[in-house]
Amino acid sequence: MVSPPPSVTQLQKPKYVYFGGKICLWEEANFHISSEAILRGLNVFEGLKGYWQPDGSFGIVAMRRHYDRLIRSAKVLYIPFEMSYEEFEQAHHDLVKLLWRPDRNMWVRATLYGDEGFWGEGSTSNLVLTAYQTPMTRPAPMNLGVTPWKRGSDLALPARVKTSTNYQIARFVKIEGRDRGYSDMIILNESGRVAETLQTCVLVVRDGKVFTPPAWEGALESITVDIIESLCQSMGIPFERRPIERTELIIADEVGIVGTLSEVTPVKSVEKTVYGDSPIINAIAERYHNAVTGLDPHPAVDFSLIPAPSKVASAPELTTVG
Repeated sequence: MVSPPPSVTQLQKPKYVYFGGKICLWEEANFHISSEAILRGLNVFEGLKGYWQPDGSFGIVAMRRHYDRLIRSAKVLYIPFEMSYEEFEQAHHDLVKLLWRPDRNMWVRATLYGDEGFWGEGSTSNLVLTAYQTPMTRPAPMNLGVTPWKRGSDLALPARVKTSTNYQIARFVKIEGRDRGYSDMIILNESGRVAETLQTCVLVVRDGKVFTPPAWEGALESITVDIIESLCQSMGIPFERRPIERTELIIADEVGIVGTLSEVTPVKSVEKTVYGDSPIINAIAERYHNAVTGLDPHPAVDFSLIPAPSKVASAPELTTVG
């Protein structure tokens, strides 16, 4: 099989980042080798996506909910974080306005790094924002594999903590999936049930009902899944959080993945199981996309709005890393 294309963000090198409480050049955002960010990989993060709206404004989806989840993750890992929501929001706005393009949406990674400190004593933190251009089109359907690597338990690496250390397994899985020609891989929990994929949650459709694994099964406490649940309620589609056995991937009518960057993406196949046209997943995907782009607003989708600029100049072609 042909290897999947690289991520829409992994090759980009934006000119500016937010680092140390201010906007600076990409090359100036550096940590000392003895910081906890480097020595222990100490960080928590959020991914936020922004979309151009019909009135010309730019809306970042569910910013308050991402801020609150970042605080919860930081609390679990004992990382201090004193920034107010208003400061958090303004930092995003300042960076986005320097990098936005009229023909692209954007994805912002907000990473709170452990900076000074030693095993939780004298700890300080540093919020870093990096923003990347994303296409304005919906994600294409993809093929998934299932990996033998397992999601850790709450007593090992809690899935509810959105930290890069939780993605060490995902790195193994990504390399495996790339070698096998899959765009993404499903990770099972220690009991052999579906947890999530590398970076997204899983939806399974059976008999017209949508199911997704709950957080205690090793899935992230997903903001996007919460939105999808509300959309399904308004669309009259039954939605339930329950454990999903691996064999249900074989007998499912449809499968999809859900995440801030992936939105709602239909799955064409999982291993040797091929699905059909995915009418329910596609309907949810369209409803979600129309809500976040402002074409058909929904109360479950809230925005941090940046007013319409007088003019957004077309940026030069994106520079890349590597």
